[in-house]
Amino acid sequence: MTLITAVWLAWGGMLGLCLGLERHYKQLWQRPPSPRIKRGLRAMGWVLLTASLAVSVLGWGWAMGPVAWFGLISLAGLSVAFLLPYATR
Repeated sequence: MTLITAVWLAWGGMLGLCLGLERHYKQLWQRPPSPRIKRGLRAMGWVLLTASLAVSVLGWGWAMGPVAWFGLISLAGLSVAFLLPYATR
């Protein structure tokens, strides 16, 4: 259960950071984001990534937790990068 929770939090965090950029937000919603939305998405992304790190450390301890977390954010970032171009179709 720890793995699934950490993956979903990492995926949400990477998605928030990605949509916090004007280019990717416009790609998905066909309009530029307001500065408030950009800041909110970036903040949400960092909070979710931090929560993913916390879940990883709680599940695997400080020895393996950060290592697993880096792997999870790599997996989440890759999946966001592959799925974002298909979101508008």
